[in-house]
Amino acid sequence: MPLVTSTEMFKKAYDGGYAIGAFNVNNMEIVQGITEACQEQKAPVILQVSKGARAYANHTYLLKMVEAAVIECPDIPIALHLDHGNSFELCKDCIDGGFTSVMFDGSAMPYEENVKIAKQVAEYAHAHGVVVEAELGQLAGVEDDVHAEEHQYTDPAQVEDFVTRTGVDSLAIAIGTSHGAYKFKPGQKPQLRFDILEDVSRRLPGFPIVLHGSSSVPQEFVQKVNKYGGAMPDAIGIPEEMLREAAKGAVCKINIDSDIRLAITAAIREHFAEYPADFDPRQYLKPARQAVKDMVTHKLVNVLGCNGKA
Repeated sequence: MPLVTSTEMFKKAYDGGYAIGAFNVNNMEIVQGITEACQEQKAPVILQVSKGARAYANHTYLLKMVEAAVIECPDIPIALHLDHGNSFELCKDCIDGGFTSVMFDGSAMPYEENVKIAKQVAEYAHAHGVVVEAELGQLAGVEDDVHAEEHQYTDPAQVEDFVTRTGVDSLAIAIGTSHGAYKFKPGQKPQLRFDILEDVSRRLPGFPIVLHGSSSVPQEFVQKVNKYGGAMPDAIGIPEEMLREAAKGAVCKINIDSDIRLAITAAIREHFAEYPADFDPRQYLKPARQAVKDMVTHKLVNVLGCNGKA
């Protein structure tokens, strides 16, 4: 099947009490590891490309790798999504360039400006058969060009007005997740504001909600990175049981990026330590690709609940 939008994915996920994994991609091994896992588990998937990924790997290379994955994995629906598009121009470029979904992130802007540009993006996207995600509230942390010092929880009182005026198709909200691998301080108990999620869900019945910054930062990866020469003290993520609980409700899309990076880095560091004579990139990228596949398989089955839903 060709690339699809997330519309049908989200409807089934909302009704079925599970979430679609939205995994960030930057190179061939990541695309392969994710989609091979999804093909084996018969899981729908969203492959995300950030502004930073486009700068690193080039729009065309990324698009063609994803199109290759569509051919190699014919049994699953795959959507190609722009993550954190911060301007109309960037969103338009991705819409014109073959993406089936875009996110306009105006969360750092004044409310009315966020509404204005999100509406502009939605109108252009819908005219071209593309769906749009927007964001209210702001997540702390660092991811590519997205950087915020403080967390600003989503105000549920704004969501109806925002969705009605903009016409966007899904909404990312801030309930305590955050970008990067250092989501909480040592000794701090991870918490998500499920009361905000429930309030938003009540105000927007049937409307798909998105969680950004939802990597769990598996400690086995962190320990392996540190064991083989890395320096990642105090890296802490979102507990997987909290994400599974969110997926049972209105959350239809859960973004995962840092866990992919950790899986790859841990595998490569381990390989270099055990096989110091290796210099062929295929020798260490092969186990890195497998580490991504294994990690994604775990997420599909045990966190997202979307295995078997293709």
